[in-house]
Amino acid sequence: MSNKWLDWAKELQQLSQNALAYCKDPYDIERFERIRAISVEIMSEYTDLPMEKLYDIFAGDEGYQTPKVDIRAVIMKDEKILMVKETIDGKWSLPGGWADVGHSVYENIIKESYEEAGAHVKPFKVLAILDQNKHRKNDYPYTVYKIFVACKYIKGDHIENIETSESGFFTKDALPDLSVNRNSKKQIEMCFEAYFDDNHEVICD
Repeated sequence: MSNKWLDWAKELQQLSQNALAYCKDPYDIERFERIRAISVEIMSEYTDLPMEKLYDIFAGDEGYQTPKVDIRAVIMKDEKILMVKETIDGKWSLPGGWADVGHSVYENIIKESYEEAGAHVKPFKVLAILDQNKHRKNDYPYTVYKIFVACKYIKGDHIENIETSESGFFTKDALPDLSVNRNSKKQIEMCFEAYFDDNHEVICD
C-alpha cells in the first residue's frame, strides 16, 4: 500500500473529526461526515480490514482527535522478562493494552499486570514512549503512543481471563513467538537493556 494513500486517508479523517467536534451548521456537518466516510472507504480499499471494523476504530471516535495510548509492563525476575500469551493470536507480548480512562499510567500498569498475568507489581520508571507507526508496518489508521514502564515484581500466578491463556518468564536469548503488533523483538531487547541501566534516559521518538 502506498504511504501517500494512507497519509491522505488519515489526514481526511483527522480534519473531518476535528471539524465535526466544533461544527454547528447542518450543511457543514453533512459535508464533513461525507469526507469522513470517504476516508474510511480509502482505508477499506487499501487494507484487509473490514468496513465495519474500520468505522469502529477509524471513524467511531468523537471530539478532537488525539493519539491512543498503549501501555506495556516490563516486569523482570532473575533477569527474565514476564510475558503473556494472547488468546487473539496465540503469540506472546508484555502485559498491557489500551490505557483505561479514569486511571493513571501507574494505575493502569498495576491493573493490566494483574488482570493479564496475575502479577502484583510496583511500577518505578518509564523506559520509553514510542510512536507505534515508526516501529511497524505503517498501516494503522490512527496514531498510537506506546509507553513501556519498568515494574518491580512482587508475586503472582497466572489467573484465568479472556485476554491471555498463560504467562511465563523468558530470557533475552530464548524469547517465545512474539505478537509483533504489540511488541517487536527489538523493543523487548530494549526493555532488557533499559531495565537494568541505572542511568537510563527515557527513549522518545
